[in-house]
Amino acid sequence: MRERGRTRRLLGLGARTGGALLRTRLGGEPDWRALGEALFEGLSELKGPAMKLAQIMAQWDDLLPTDLADELARLQRQAEPMPWASIRETLVAQYGDLDAHFRDIERRPFASASMGQVHRAVTREGETLVLKVQYPGLAEVLESDLVQVRRLMRLGRWLRVPQARLDALFEELAASLRGELDYHAEAEALARYRARYAHLEALVIPEPLPELSGPRVLAMRHVAGTPLRELEGADAELRQRLATVLADWLTEELFTHGELHADPHAGNFAADPQGRLVIYDLGAVIPVPEARLVAMMRLLEATLAGDPLAMDEALLALGGRQGQGAPLSLYREAAEAVTPLFRPGAQDFADVRIHRRLRELSPKVWAAMDRLQPPADTLLLSRTLNGHYWNLVRLGARLDMHARTRPLLAWARH
Repeated sequence: MRERGRTRRLLGLGARTGGALLRTRLGGEPDWRALGEALFEGLSELKGPAMKLAQIMAQWDDLLPTDLADELARLQRQAEPMPWASIRETLVAQYGDLDAHFRDIERRPFASASMGQVHRAVTREGETLVLKVQYPGLAEVLESDLVQVRRLMRLGRWLRVPQARLDALFEELAASLRGELDYHAEAEALARYRARYAHLEALVIPEPLPELSGPRVLAMRHVAGTPLRELEGADAELRQRLATVLADWLTEELFTHGELHADPHAGNFAADPQGRLVIYDLGAVIPVPEARLVAMMRLLEATLAGDPLAMDEALLALGGRQGQGAPLSLYREAAEAVTPLFRPGAQDFADVRIHRRLRELSPKVWAAMDRLQPPADTLLLSRTLNGHYWNLVRLGARLDMHARTRPLLAWARH
């Protein structure tokens, strides 16, 4: 019954969205704000795959109407939490008598996401922890939810999103959500990353507590911090320090260890009271083989050289396309948009001229997507790197990308 109820609600949201899109096709102007509010309320309560999809869509501000994108973006920071009674059931299933383990558990979560929410807790010994609790019943309804989400995604064709892009996005979404249900894997990732980056004193990763964790509850030591999205008006020196640490960490993560944090949501990063960069969530970590890194660097080198034929060849080697490729004029325009970030000297990631060029380019890339036909894993890598780029933009980073990439380009040639 519960599964059928979720299906009906998802279909209802789909019908409402389809009606709004139909009105645009008929020359009308739907109330995008009202639609966004309805989607926010419905998906915030349902959680799961549809909410995750909406969070991804909120990043498409070059495609969606502004009012709709703004409402969907609220799902990344203001999602309605699951009622405490439901969360308590999961905690009791994990711990039994809660009073035997905890002096207090805050009923109101301080973070709510698509697959779970996070509550502060105090142990009997007085230590403050955080408990990441998976939403009850989500594992049981995940596959049926994904079936409905795939149907909903067909509406994207009305926004002129190519079918190849929709198919790749769905495969990315499905793989990501299945992985996020595995809290054992996230606990292992936290432990691995803590050991791996212990030498980076300006980086903090919460410590997992295996003795208090289980399949649907992940316990970690509490690390206080101000979320990245709240730091845009902070001291410039602090923001530059965080941006430098973020860039250094990403470079080491990719080129030394062949992995990448694949959920660059700004809420997953923070600054602690000492000004160190905190990484909260490692539920999505993807491998990046050396051959792919070499192809990425060769694509960058061809881009900086403004060579469209070499860009297409590198994109094919990267796995970034399976179709006939984009028009050469699009490659040239992409090179012109990206090159300013890699000029010698510190470049300003907050330069609105660069953003404007990239936003103007984005719809043209979408239009060429049927010719590019990127596979899902390449799409995920691209979206992840793009998300980390925008976190540097939020920090107003000033980085010498020319100096940073020169040794990496030389490495890729050998």
